[in-house]
Amino acid sequence: MNSLQALTYLWRLAAGDPAALERVDLDGDDPGLPSVHRVGVLAASTIAAAGLAAAECYRVRTGRAQRVGVSVRRALAAFRSERYLRVDGGAPPEPRHAVTGFYETRDARWIQLHANFPHHLAGIVEVLGCGDEPGQVAAAIRGWDGQTLDATLAEAGLCAALIRSPEEWRALEPARALERGALFEIERIGDAPPMPVGADGPIAAGMRAQAGAAALLQPLSGTRVLDLTRIIAGPVAGRTLAQHGAQVLLVNGPHLPNIPALVIDNGRGKRSAIVDLRDDAGRATLDALAARADVFVQSYRPGALDALGFGAAELARRHPGIVCVSVCAYGYDGPWASRRGFDSLVQSASGIAWTEQRAAGTRAPRHLPCQALDHATGYLAAFGAMMALVRRAREGGSWRVRVSLAQTGRWLQSMGRVDGGERVPDLALDDVRDCLDDATDSPFGAVRGVRPAERLSQTPPRFGRPPVPVGSDEPCWLP
Repeated sequence: MNSLQALTYLWRLAAGDPAALERVDLDGDDPGLPSVHRVGVLAASTIAAAGLAAAECYRVRTGRAQRVGVSVRRALAAFRSERYLRVDGGAPPEPRHAVTGFYETRDARWIQLHANFPHHLAGIVEVLGCGDEPGQVAAAIRGWDGQTLDATLAEAGLCAALIRSPEEWRALEPARALERGALFEIERIGDAPPMPVGADGPIAAGMRAQAGAAALLQPLSGTRVLDLTRIIAGPVAGRTLAQHGAQVLLVNGPHLPNIPALVIDNGRGKRSAIVDLRDDAGRATLDALAARADVFVQSYRPGALDALGFGAAELARRHPGIVCVSVCAYGYDGPWASRRGFDSLVQSASGIAWTEQRAAGTRAPRHLPCQALDHATGYLAAFGAMMALVRRAREGGSWRVRVSLAQTGRWLQSMGRVDGGERVPDLALDDVRDCLDDATDSPFGAVRGVRPAERLSQTPPRFGRPPVPVGSDEPCWLP
């Protein structure tokens, strides 16, 4: 599968206008990073899909079509944006805790632990009954059989994954549940009159009055997006909407941990507020924000926000016309729907890490050379949100978009292998410096991040504001 074939699949699945595909320029191919998976195809196609959806939003509101271009090389740089991020000329602190990684079990299996948050680390060492140094953890794990430890940690609500081959994974019910679903869902879930993309917002009206021409608008100018996400996949979705002109308000709880480097990288273009959903006042604040939002993006585990009154169906009932976007790890059905997970864990569980290990001939499992499932899923979420906005403008309705890391991984595995891809040289920072934005002053210092990889001929994506620390803004919309 090449990038154009992958993009065509995405576009048809979203019921996009076939003529739009004639306005796309894609160049480059795999391998671009050391991997036997088609990471470049995944990167270029998902980023192009989001760019093409932004162009459709612009065409719907202005009548003007534009060309969209993506190169595999720039798309791969975007898929490693957190790795190439620079603050005051240097790399931000390493986000990975030393305990996070692969460990061999008593029965010669491998298991991956994910301990980047303090409460996850504390839970793991409590189950293992050991200290929190990697050597202590490794010694404790050698006393466990792999499947038993995997199940025990999952039951405790912790983050781990037994390394499985693709065949072993496909034999499990969680994988079969994914096979019954689609790569992503864009579904109408309620009635509402048609709503122009961003056209009713005072921001868009003000920009039109100032510019004197619709051509100077960005595709999502005047669109309001609530972003209740953390880490990579969900935040990439919000960041993508921001770079196409949306007003994005990141909403985090005061008790939820974050990773500083990811706050910086994925906070570009966003404002950031604290809202505590554990109390009535916080829930009332969020609902007031949702009442004026066009898009509501969240990456809580399935059902978690439903219990607080912010599930998609309830939001659509209270706020007709809203587009609700959900991002999760293992899908929305099956026995693993509520299991905690991150990109690397999904790679480990589903056979991706096993495949990379076998190809490279390493003793330990090996992940993809970037958080490809996270980034691709984030771009797919943004793609789905914008396609839902186009549908809302044409036919009305409230909409639900659902994506998951595991479905994205399943699609990547279906693309076929790259012979010898594991031997390709890595892309160092010096290889992609031309993909970085100029330094921007921010509360964190001078930030240089990877610029948006998609090229739009009339509305080049850009970030309208620098990243800010979590909670820097009031929980309100700008006028």
